[in-house]
Amino acid sequence: MGRPRTNDETVKERLVVSATEMLATRPRESVTVRALAAAAGTSTTAVYSLFDGKDGVIGEVRNRAVAGLFQDLSAVPTSEDPLADLYALATAYHRWGRTNSHLYTVLFGGVQSFDPSGAVGTGDPIRPLLVAIDRALTESVLAGEATLIALSLWATLHGLVTLELAGALDATTAETAFQSTIPATLRGWTTPAVFRSLRRAEPAP
Repeated sequence: MGRPRTNDETVKERLVVSATEMLATRPRESVTVRALAAAAGTSTTAVYSLFDGKDGVIGEVRNRAVAGLFQDLSAVPTSEDPLADLYALATAYHRWGRTNSHLYTVLFGGVQSFDPSGAVGTGDPIRPLLVAIDRALTESVLAGEATLIALSLWATLHGLVTLELAGALDATTAETAFQSTIPATLRGWTTPAVFRSLRRAEPAP
């Protein structure tokens, strides 16, 4: 009869959860194989047998963060209004960041490098945004270069989410800021005709 397997999926999941929490709350260099094993209640051997070392665990954490954000953004339905769709994508990003604060910190908090201007893969979270922007450009709703528009929106979103997660903005203030800042950012990229129509539709002060 063979020895029971101890380095199973349960241990693997504990290591990923422990790594996520550690990476979100401490410098990456302090996340050692020994520290990971201790936090997950397992041995250093498990880290190597399941992930080939610390970098493998960190890679899995980041992969889960990327996949989760991509899944939520891809689930946003498409409407007849390109601007409404972009706002809905921003809302989904904002919600995911608040709901998955540890993963958000791992993905965008400096623990892992992130190059939003690099090549876009099929599962890249920025892809749904670029698709929506391309549609808005094709329909002459937005004017500009797609990557620059995406970076502008992402920088605004990232700033809002980061401030909220850091406790600099309470939930009410953060939501109010989101509801005013995101439309203003999108409006700044609209074509002159769309911009004028949006301004006319705004309620009088």
